[in-house]
Amino acid sequence: TGELRPVARGVGTTVEVKELFFSTPARRKFLKTDATELAHCLQAVRRPALARPDVGFAVWHEGKLVEQWRRQYKPSDVSILTTEVHTQRMVEVLGEAFVTESVALDFSNQNGAPGSRAPDQHPIQVRGRVGVPDAARARADQQYCYVNGRFVRDKVLSHAVRSAFEDVLHGLRQPVYVMFIDIDPKRVDVNVHPTKIEVRFRDSREVHQAVRHAVENALATPRSPLAGADMVTAALAMAGVGTAPVSLPAMPDSSGWAQTRFRPPAEIGHRVSDLAALWGPPGATETAQAPRSDRAATGEDSGEEWPLGRALAQLRGIYVLAENSQGLVIVDMHAAHERIVYERLKSQMDAAPAGQNRGLSSQPLLIPASFPATAEEVATAEAAQASLHSLGLVITPLSARTLVVRAVPAALAQSDAVELARSVLAELAQHDASTVLQRARDDLLSTMACHAAVRANRQLTLGEMNALLRQMEATDRADQCNHGRPTWRQFSVRELDALFMRGR
Repeated sequence: TGELRPVARGVGTTVEVKELFFSTPARRKFLKTDATELAHCLQAVRRPALARPDVGFAVWHEGKLVEQWRRQYKPSDVSILTTEVHTQRMVEVLGEAFVTESVALDFSNQNGAPGSRAPDQHPIQVRGRVGVPDAARARADQQYCYVNGRFVRDKVLSHAVRSAFEDVLHGLRQPVYVMFIDIDPKRVDVNVHPTKIEVRFRDSREVHQAVRHAVENALATPRSPLAGADMVTAALAMAGVGTAPVSLPAMPDSSGWAQTRFRPPAEIGHRVSDLAALWGPPGATETAQAPRSDRAATGEDSGEEWPLGRALAQLRGIYVLAENSQGLVIVDMHAAHERIVYERLKSQMDAAPAGQNRGLSSQPLLIPASFPATAEEVATAEAAQASLHSLGLVITPLSARTLVVRAVPAALAQSDAVELARSVLAELAQHDASTVLQRARDDLLSTMACHAAVRANRQLTLGEMNALLRQMEATDRADQCNHGRPTWRQFSVRELDALFMRGR
């Protein structure tokens, strides 16, 4: 009736929905099942719940409590709003698996490249958690992005996250993330959609770069088998939920039965020194990659603990079996070595001397390539000459409807100049065009790395296996190969015991 009257209650807001289709009964015909519609309602409540751990949420359906997330701290205590508090709310809303299979985001462009933002502008800060490539889903149903605390769906932000996953995500899988972006409110327009779910940035390219670099930096560090589990334990401890420590057996001595049965003969395959050209610079094999002695190569020296453990054997010329403090590690040696060589090639190309453009120096074309262009492409080429030159491209107008490519990046001299120019202009009109060049360059390097990596059925010695494991631990994004497939899997002692019904 619209009448207001005082009532005794706690601080908060209650939304009660009754007879929703009383005035519009025709819309009831378009409803799905009750379970589906309830799932949509819960999804609508999850969005503010993830952003506001200082507020408790309770959802009732037909007199039954469906979901409840309690308040983590009092609204007056602003200082307690930390990453741990948000992580605790993520565990409650999305489950322990999300936190276990994700890494933390913590990035600010305050210390970025000169000219990335004006001196009087506030930095862009990106925080939250992003799922590892193994946690990707078939649907984009666990992608939560917030701008200044407001849930949004924005093509610039989704494209930035997707571009950061380019060479670590397999197929059409969708990444999962909960991302909080803090930006100066004067630099974002929230009044572009009636439901306020879309925004428009004043400098979308800067925001795109900040989000992409935040995700890339988070995914670059190789994961530790217990990193996610430690975060879940800490979050549950904050919630007052005790977790009993899991006692794992000590690493047994691998100098006996396993090596006697499984170690390949020394005369089969190649020695570690034969792989030095692919596994590292001269001298690295004898120092960081190769075992210090035969005892270390065979795993008898247990003075040092490694995340991926010590090599035990090679299975059918494809997999490397290793033992760490958690149990058994299985490594796809071709996929792992492919990533190692790929990252080394990228580092060598990016390590250009001062004054050069990070390996993207320009190479003039012997015969310039002209192509018909749209009015938007011509306008973009004229307005972004400085950006094109910085990317190693020289594109000039030949007429009102024709563009000509006069130079391309030296690293991509063999690529299709017209197709490359069209892709860069399309990206430059909306996003950061450097991702197109980087994608084309990385495709070439990925092909080179695939041919240079060790092939299946190549017999390795224990020393070579250990060298591969140590190099994986020191390589960025070593958890996935160039095509997004996983390079290693961890099986705990508890999982192995369950296979053989030990302790039952």
